[in-house]
Amino acid sequence: MARKLRLEFPGAIYHVINRGNYRSWVFRDPKTRTAFQSCLFEACERCDWLLHAFVIMSNHFHLALETPVGNLVAGMHWLEVTFATRFNRMRHEHGHLFEGRYKSLFVEAGTALGPLCDYIHLNPVRASKLNATSLSDYRHSSYWFVQQPTLRPKFLRAATALAGAGGLTDSPAGRRSYQAFLEWQAAEGPAGKSKAYVNLSGGWALGSDEFKATLVHDLAVVADPRALETHGAREVKEQRWSRALETALQATGKSRADLERDRKSAPWKLAVAAQLKRSTDASNQWLAANLNLGTPSGFSHNLSYFKQAGQQ
Repeated sequence: MARKLRLEFPGAIYHVINRGNYRSWVFRDPKTRTAFQSCLFEACERCDWLLHAFVIMSNHFHLALETPVGNLVAGMHWLEVTFATRFNRMRHEHGHLFEGRYKSLFVEAGTALGPLCDYIHLNPVRASKLNATSLSDYRHSSYWFVQQPTLRPKFLRAATALAGAGGLTDSPAGRRSYQAFLEWQAAEGPAGKSKAYVNLSGGWALGSDEFKATLVHDLAVVADPRALETHGAREVKEQRWSRALETALQATGKSRADLERDRKSAPWKLAVAAQLKRSTDASNQWLAANLNLGTPSGFSHNLSYFKQAGQQ
């Protein structure tokens, strides 16, 4: 199977995740977690990365990482290869240390990045390592540095999580409020406990539909499972189909309101559908739903009749 593309650009923010090979407990020993943390910090220095949040668990790690010069691939290669070499030398072992290629999701600054930092900081709570009230005791997480401002490396951006939790300041009062906020998230959250335990490791990008559409358009993201996870590839395709639909509507002087108002077999709607089928790989199911054309089978029948009547 072909390897997934890695998309990079200056200022990109990612949620990076990887696990020990065969989900092994590669970081079970606190000394090993400390060694990986040191290696991560070296990578940040070497690559000019900004680290918004991180956590190192017993068998995996999470990073909220910003790349001002667009060098995720080179930096992650150095980090994982260097740590594996040091680990194997220390243990007198050899072989692959990580499960495979790391997973990286694009992250939208602000709206998605703040909650991602909370998600990463609450990882030890989700894993039942400790209670939310004891988060500051977990040494191998950016949360420890949130509460230890004088010991933070210059590339660690603790203010991101604080600002995302309601505009809190990097002050004693702000840090106490952030602790209370995480305790609340773990106990209740805006929508109950599920809010704190929601999965932010799936898909291809974390953020608004507008953010994803911009990535698709400006970066020419490849809508191919080789490039992205299957779910992400579907999202990318649908973003492109939506953009093509907007262009077609503008060309015909119509709007989405007209799609809802006019009948399912309206000739102009079928003409737009026929155009999209010629210019994109949009599915009948998507076209039927987004152009208000009825069921996919009914739309297919109407489109065939429309074409036979020579109306396109």
